[in-house]
Amino acid sequence: MGKIVVTAFVTLDGVIQAPGFPDEDRDGGFALGGWTQRFADPVIDRQATESVLRADALLLGRRTYQLFAGYWPGADPADPRTARLNGQPKYVVSRTLRKAEWNNSTVLDGDAARQAARLKERYDEIGVWGSSGLVPALLCEALIDEFVLLTYPTVAGGGKRLFGGGLPFDLELVHTEASDSGVLICTYRRAASVPSAQGYGSPDGP
Repeated sequence: MGKIVVTAFVTLDGVIQAPGFPDEDRDGGFALGGWTQRFADPVIDRQATESVLRADALLLGRRTYQLFAGYWPGADPADPRTARLNGQPKYVVSRTLRKAEWNNSTVLDGDAARQAARLKERYDEIGVWGSSGLVPALLCEALIDEFVLLTYPTVAGGGKRLFGGGLPFDLELVHTEASDSGVLICTYRRAASVPSAQGYGSPDGP
């Protein structure tokens, strides 16, 4: 059985909306798009490259898929991510997209969790980027095995968050690194044990 690894750019208050560009995702009136740009750093680039190269396939929500498909086919061929992303299998979960033009892409129609579980039987590592609508569905079914979180020293104050709702769970920290620009890069593995509800919000809980 393979694993699903979510790589996410996250603010200190947990927001993952529109990290790359101003117009990437303005849902809810979000006006802070592109908040990662001022923290650019070689360590971040290296981590992003490693995450891309490790994955055997990509699983993406529609919006993230379209952003990737609009950029990577014509990206710099000297960037090692370009050949990898253009060549690897890509799966997009969408109720509205009927055809995926990007090379080696497949539209998955239907239950996202069921589709993801099937992909875990086919690939050793499936990478998920962004996809703020897809990640919660995977979390609710305990299908995400690892998180690579790049936490930026900024507070958005509002926006789409990585964790919101769903069942509580524990994570095991397996690697950490800090960039010169103050971004904390942490890899977490989902813990084998799942906490009981009693430990959360009860008089005897933390």
